[in-house]
Amino acid sequence: MEQQTRELIYGLNDRPPLRETLFAALQHLLAIFVAIITPPLIISSALRFDLETTGFLVSMSLFVSGLATFIQCRRLGPLGTGLLCIQGTSFSFISPIIGAGMLGMAGGRMNVETALSYIFGACLVASVVEMAVSRLLPYTRKVITPLVSGIVVSLIGMCLIKAGINSCGGGQTAVDAGNFGSMSHLGMALLVLVSIIFFNRSSNRYLRMGSIVLGLVIGCVAAYALGMIDLSRLQGARAVNVPMPFKYGLNFDPGSIIALGLIYLVTAVEAFGDITANSLISGEPVEGPVFMKRAQGGILADGFNSMLAAVFNSFPNSIFAQNNGMIQLTGVASRYVGYFIAAALFVLGLFPVVGQLFSLIPDSVLGGATLLMFGTVAAAGIRIIAATKIDRKGVLVMAISFSLGLSVELVPNILDQMPAIIKSIFSSGITTGGLAAIISNALIHIKD
Repeated sequence: MEQQTRELIYGLNDRPPLRETLFAALQHLLAIFVAIITPPLIISSALRFDLETTGFLVSMSLFVSGLATFIQCRRLGPLGTGLLCIQGTSFSFISPIIGAGMLGMAGGRMNVETALSYIFGACLVASVVEMAVSRLLPYTRKVITPLVSGIVVSLIGMCLIKAGINSCGGGQTAVDAGNFGSMSHLGMALLVLVSIIFFNRSSNRYLRMGSIVLGLVIGCVAAYALGMIDLSRLQGARAVNVPMPFKYGLNFDPGSIIALGLIYLVTAVEAFGDITANSLISGEPVEGPVFMKRAQGGILADGFNSMLAAVFNSFPNSIFAQNNGMIQLTGVASRYVGYFIAAALFVLGLFPVVGQLFSLIPDSVLGGATLLMFGTVAAAGIRIIAATKIDRKGVLVMAISFSLGLSVELVPNILDQMPAIIKSIFSSGITTGGLAAIISNALIHIKD
């Protein structure tokens, strides 16, 4: 911890000069911006939302991320870590959210308001799980072991790859147009993928940090040149977005709530790891009462901010791990930088043109980036598993979890004869595999 403190340019409670604060905040924004807007874009594409709805959801994701980041950095009562802790829309919830949204399908057509009411109703209720975990933190760590966490994170990445490759082929728009998987769509996705890899392997830290942004920019320029982006669709956008609590109403489906609740449970464990890493990098304690207070406050805020997101028509938030690397890279751990990041996200979320502009990104361009990002999530889960001791019990737990989780993803109609509540809960490979991991890890005991 002392070594980390010596390596910092600005500590947790230091106030850097304005120019350096703005520069550090900009680097954090570059690292998180695409990650914040991508989940609403993927969900909107999968559920075939119109441009206006998609733009609004993107705007609200930025707006809520600003509120959530401020709460984490400032610490309001028991809420927050008091660290330079950035929050944004989480990828982990995409699959069960799409499942909840499908409840809005009637007669072969999607009712947008109904779909979003089921999504936000489930997100709102299930967020209580993570808030409860924050109060029971020492006990939940015994249930959700590193092996279980690694399995669930791997399944999240593996299940999302399906969404990524669908986007590479052009998404639902291309399916409707009859050109899904065409050379133009696959070529565009490949261009973005190769561009990101090219910049990411650069020795220049700025090119590496901005690799995803640069890849998307190159893809968008190429797509515009090929007539795949129509800027005229931006006409008629409102000047300012006024956040409207419960704009789409609330509906509650028990299966969706259970499915999302499991992801909240695992997200709490991931948040604990991220807070530990953030504390270490910031030269703060990683054990004892001060640290435990920070960890519990951070996880409580993680759940509360996700509940707040549902209120303001956005998707669950989680602590972004990539910003820990940014603190180490810049040497700036000041939580006051977080206030500027929060303000920038808050303001960007108020302008509809920002959300609608990003909503124009073709699915194939987005797919080239998300395919790599989802693969990275799966790889991160494998790294967690590799860091644990894999004995006979571990092999059995992994075999059961991956086989059951991937089965419902690869053959979804296996559940067609099941009651509606069972089908709703276990239709997600993440939920099925995650529950299998928790139960098998608790029940299997092997004597040597």
